[in-house]
Amino acid sequence: MSALAGLYASHPFWIWGALAAAILAAEVLTGTGWLLWAAASAAATAAVVAGLDLPFAAALLIFAALTMVSTLLARRYLPRDAINTDGDINDNVARLTGRRGAAVGPFNGRSGRVFVDGKEWAAELEDDGALESGAAVQVVGVEGARLTVRRA
Repeated sequence: MSALAGLYASHPFWIWGALAAAILAAEVLTGTGWLLWAAASAAATAAVVAGLDLPFAAALLIFAALTMVSTLLARRYLPRDAINTDGDINDNVARLTGRRGAAVGPFNGRSGRVFVDGKEWAAELEDDGALESGAAVQVVGVEGARLTVRRA
């Protein structure tokens, strides 16, 4: 038996755990989001081999199947606009442009407050007009912590 096969035979959980950690480290370096599913699949495979005495080929098959299924499900069910590639990825306020929300109360002149993405924001209407409480709005711009909105 080769040294690598002997190591796997005596410590399969730790081999899969180390693979999960290595893939996760690669994800942190690249920031693509796609390697998260392979890292999670390797961690799940580690849990499976910890409970069952599986040969390497069966564990590899489990890892491959979990990676394919989780990646396809993530691609299908996660929102496509969750990842904004425009501008600074750490600027959460700038990401609000294009989002929809609702007026918290009636606007006084062009100023008021809106509820967008689970938070209440100071807002200003893009054009003249009245905006009643609960009216649907869309964010068209951001200046500091103040949103510019228009009726949606």
